[in-house]
Amino acid sequence: MALNKTEKRLKVKRRVRKNINGTAERPRLSVYRSNKEIYAQLIDDVNNVTLASASSREKEIAGVAGTKTEVSALVGKKLAEKAKSAGVETVIFDRNGFIYHGRIKALADGAREAGLKF
Repeated sequence: MALNKTEKRLKVKRRVRKNINGTAERPRLSVYRSNKEIYAQLIDDVNNVTLASASSREKEIAGVAGTKTEVSALVGKKLAEKAKSAGVETVIFDRNGFIYHGRIKALADGAREAGLKF
């Protein structure tokens, strides 16, 4: 049977997550994209703790007018600022089964501009 779009993404996600594991020194930068919003968080998988998070629903970002791609770049910059304050400089990028294109790429580029290393 043919898989629908969500099932395909989850299948890719499981395949990638077998090999990616975040630590306190190098957490996993997990990204989720819905039709309207984008969410990102730094996760320490060893201790099962979220170190920092940012989303397009935060007050500073939600008030900004622009395309969804521009807002995604702002989310990446905001997350990088929070990561620096938490003492994190390098991360492992987890695109969560989404294609590295468009809003996912904009978020990653925004985080790189603000100083995170992938």
